[in-house]
Amino acid sequence: MKIAAVHTHVLEAALSKPFGWSFDSTRVRGACIVEIVTDTGLVGWGECYGPARMNAAVIDGFRRHLIGADPMAGEALWQTLHSRFRDYGQRGIVIAALSGIDIALWDLRGKALGVPVHRLMGGPLRTRVQAYATGTYRQEEGDPLDYVIEEVRGYVEEGFEAVKLKIGLDLEEDIALIRATRAAIGPERQLMLDANHGYDALDAIALGRRVADQNIAWFEEPVIPEDLASYREVKAGQPIPVAGGECTATRWGFLDILATRAIDIIQPDTAAAGGLSECKKIADMAAAFGVRYIPHVWGTGIGLAAALQLIAVLPHTPPRHTPREPLLEFDRSEHPFRQAVLTSPIEHLRGWVDIPAGPGLGIEVDRAALERFAA
Repeated sequence: MKIAAVHTHVLEAALSKPFGWSFDSTRVRGACIVEIVTDTGLVGWGECYGPARMNAAVIDGFRRHLIGADPMAGEALWQTLHSRFRDYGQRGIVIAALSGIDIALWDLRGKALGVPVHRLMGGPLRTRVQAYATGTYRQEEGDPLDYVIEEVRGYVEEGFEAVKLKIGLDLEEDIALIRATRAAIGPERQLMLDANHGYDALDAIALGRRVADQNIAWFEEPVIPEDLASYREVKAGQPIPVAGGECTATRWGFLDILATRAIDIIQPDTAAAGGLSECKKIADMAAAFGVRYIPHVWGTGIGLAAALQLIAVLPHTPPRHTPREPLLEFDRSEHPFRQAVLTSPIEHLRGWVDIPAGPGLGIEVDRAALERFAA
């Protein structure tokens, strides 16, 4: 079996309501979907994190190194692509494109052998996972104390036991919203904060100290991702566990984070950090360093399925007598084709999601949806 073709599908859809976060906003959702076809007709699917057209352009550069190759030799192909393009990107778009290729190759191998990816990766340690709801983005009109609180109450009604709140805009307004959100969801549910690197260390420390009484599960991306010194300051200067890593890639990118204990909970994105192959390596490193691993998830059902396959085999971090299970980030913000690209959507039931057990990623892609949302 050889790789006969590598295709990219750039998808885009307008949102009914634009939404924003600490440093940006959007009126559309986009994705770069990877399709790898073998000479036997077998197809594997992957997804890249980030700007879709840029990812597709990088994959165009990968193509000549993939055509004619053995799709079962995933490690060799990962090393080849990473080495060939190391000079041009050790994180960001190049590694995101490599991630999409790697996920598609795992999907192919699972289908070729008739087993889910998590079986090939040594699992499963778990067959379902508790999800937390991600949303609470800012709208162009209205008061967040009204529409965000209404939104999180809806998550409670759906059965979610954990909710992540977007902050990182104005310190005083963020503090008021955190307190209002805690009151809305009750004292027993988990509440996470995500600043999308909207603060500097001083403001992040001030916020952490002032909302420490709100029983916050973690404080995500308090500062810009490349400033590990500020991460260490925030971690030392306030009591809430610090999370981050969605903008970091590969085992080498996480090495300093882990070795210096800069972050309490790392959050690699499977579609951005190097794919399933690399994220399993990062997870094993995290376990050795005693740092928790909770994947960042943002994209379509293909990326969600890849994250679930990884979660099935994530080692317990840190190792302990009573294991602490990972969580699944379950994006609830508007996304017109998130589930439409799948023939059977991945949904939650009262805040829990089953890990797909079919061959490969355990999903089937709806080609009509790829055509309908083609950019």
